[in-house]
Amino acid sequence: MATVTTTIERCLSDIRWWMNASMLWLIESKTEFIIFSTKHQFKNLPSASSLRFADTVLLPGDCVCDLGVHLDKNLSMEGHMKSVSEVAYFQLRTIAKIKKNITLQILTQLVHCFVTSRLDYCNSLLFGCPSALLRKLQIVQNSAARLITNSRRRDHITPILKDLHWLPIEQRIIFKILLHTYRSLHNVAPSYLTSLIKPYTPGRALRSAQSKNLQQPTTRSRYGDIAFTSAAPRL
Repeated sequence: MATVTTTIERCLSDIRWWMNASMLWLIESKTEFIIFSTKHQFKNLPSASSLRFADTVLLPGDCVCDLGVHLDKNLSMEGHMKSVSEVAYFQLRTIAKIKKNITLQILTQLVHCFVTSRLDYCNSLLFGCPSALLRKLQIVQNSAARLITNSRRRDHITPILKDLHWLPIEQRIIFKILLHTYRSLHNVAPSYLTSLIKPYTPGRALRSAQSKNLQQPTTRSRYGDIAFTSAAPRL
């Protein structure tokens, strides 16, 4: 653990030096760090895990925000989905107040801009989350669909989503991963994604060699199962 801490502190010092050389200001006191691990592995971590960054001592947090995504130490994504739901409901209530004064086209555009776009943002990170957590986002999408179609709460939501050509939340997550996979296979995705998947090549001549499958790595934890390199071949 001491070697890892020293390496990270050196990386932070290099980042600080580069930002100063680029005339950028780095606020050490607002820097956060988090340790991702399973509940079992957390028991084996030293209780005094900390980083020294310039004159500031950084303690590990339970949840950090990176590019608008809330990541907790267990990668359950529960905090992120809660944050997305709260913001989306606020936007829906605001849009509902002006619904009578705008056309259906503008109403649909507002919902797409402020609600569904937020549901789709980085949603591939939600792959493998329990259905009970994804249900929170599905309720938000259902509310947005009912706002556009002016339908009642007791109306069945599946025909409404079909009329709007909206995929449910879980299918939208799978679609995003498949989209990244397609782009990676056709070399239009970033190199850090393209390098994560490899075509499956059998050791001898088999009919499966023509199926264009992807090589699936062996995983031993939930984190490995939900990683892109493992999820893409399974889908």
